[in-house]
Amino acid sequence: MPISESPRFLETAARTSKPRRRGITHVIDKGTPLAVMKELLEAHGPLVDVWKFGFGTAYVDGTVGAKVELLRGHEVRACPGGTLMEAAWWQGRSSEFLTWAERVGFDCVEVSRGATGLPASSKRGLIGAARDRDFEVFAEVGSKDPHEPALASEWLEEARSDLDCGAAWLVAEGRESGTVGLYAADGSVRADLVEALGRLGEDAPVVYEAPLRQQQAWLVNHLGANVNLANIAPEEVLGVEALRQGLRSDTLRTSLPTHTAGSLRGP
Repeated sequence: MPISESPRFLETAARTSKPRRRGITHVIDKGTPLAVMKELLEAHGPLVDVWKFGFGTAYVDGTVGAKVELLRGHEVRACPGGTLMEAAWWQGRSSEFLTWAERVGFDCVEVSRGATGLPASSKRGLIGAARDRDFEVFAEVGSKDPHEPALASEWLEEARSDLDCGAAWLVAEGRESGTVGLYAADGSVRADLVEALGRLGEDAPVVYEAPLRQQQAWLVNHLGANVNLANIAPEEVLGVEALRQGLRSDTLRTSLPTHTAGSLRGP
């Protein structure tokens, strides 16, 4: 007979539960079929907080309405990608985009500047317009352009401006490749940028895009099990949760409480 209850013999890293402001797992969906999405949410829905339809996929997905309704049933926020908002701004259709997002049933929108070089004044205006329509706003800090210098002082200034304009969350740019913004070209974490965002305070709603396991592990090891992680592939949700709780080699020594000092480990 299969065992249904979760085991309780290990003391794992303490985790927050939904609804939460700390420890969120923010998924990026690049085109998951509706049936697969349903299976994933039925299996791991309690571990997912935000489901972002990456870049412009929401615009070309004929099942997006059904997906958003499914997410609502699992208490997961639905968010279109920031690139879609930028495309709308680029063509002078920001208002139409927000009307469409309302009609589809999105809870959140992402305001980014990485694809178009959106001016700071326009970014502030988009955050305000989205807030006026009661969207929960994820404001992305940084650029997708690998040639744009990622300066800690400028990231901190941009983050503070976004919060002042009403953003509910800050997203540290890392792209789905994990090789720009918060990361060097080899995927290593820019610790100076993490430190700069840390100056916003312990309760600042920063979400770190971290598509690669070594990036996720670095952030958990340095910021704790309840760091907010984004750009997580849907099929990796369970693995990321194990990483948070210290149940992968990358985080075991830092996240899993050790046995009582002086005692032998094991039976």
